[in-house]
Amino acid sequence: MRIARFSAAGADPAFGMVELAQDNGEFPDTIAQVTGDPLVGPVTYTGARFALDEVRLLAPVIPRSKLVCMGMNWAQHAQEMGDDLPSTPIVFIKPNTSVIGPDEAIVYPAESHFLSYEGELAIVIGRICRRVPVERASEVIFGYTCANDVTARDLQHEESQWTRAKGFDTFAPLGPWIVTHMDIAEASNLTIRTRVQDEVVQEGTTADMVHGIAEIVSFISGFTTLLPGDVILSGTPNGVGPMDAGQHVSVEIEGIGTLTNPIVADQA
Repeated sequence: MRIARFSAAGADPAFGMVELAQDNGEFPDTIAQVTGDPLVGPVTYTGARFALDEVRLLAPVIPRSKLVCMGMNWAQHAQEMGDDLPSTPIVFIKPNTSVIGPDEAIVYPAESHFLSYEGELAIVIGRICRRVPVERASEVIFGYTCANDVTARDLQHEESQWTRAKGFDTFAPLGPWIVTHMDIAEASNLTIRTRVQDEVVQEGTTADMVHGIAEIVSFISGFTTLLPGDVILSGTPNGVGPMDAGQHVSVEIEGIGTLTNPIVADQA
């Protein structure tokens, strides 16, 4: 199942179930509206259905409290950054105000001169949980989506903490929807590609992550309570590099979809 947030004809945001042509279903490339929030309770179909190209897709989830992110979780990425693999996972937090959805603009802040993409698999939490054993991680995962861990690389190198470099508004694009039918084994062997101006700049598989999905959920829930709608960014493959105002960047994950965002200059 694919769950999206969307707005149709300027109406308030709503959730819906997406059906694609590849599903060979009765309603290809449409979204069926539901009541309520699937992350927190039961939903029912309203009977309204829209063509995907007639609605505006929004970030599929706005984390209620946090985005928790893994740093240096791919060996080749650590190598290209000139770092050794950490003995303990590196974790940082992005504010939920950094979240945007598909086709929304990433703002290149005036404070930075090196804005970088980082295509990543995002794990969406579906239950309140704390100290989750590795073998039970699947019980607390609601689904998966695409993410771009946008980073002001020059600020990251200048400051010992990464909060500002990774926490600007618009620095956490998510989308296009949440896939809920994928188990951990399947999600642990997905191809990730990042493109800038349609040129592939990153390509890797989640099988190459140093810490796997279940281990990530277990580790993070060991120090902070995770809430429904919290999002975990699992780390990026090698190939990170610059992106500039006027360009667009896409993160494509096998079996999930493609998240595309333009980059614009800060007008402040």
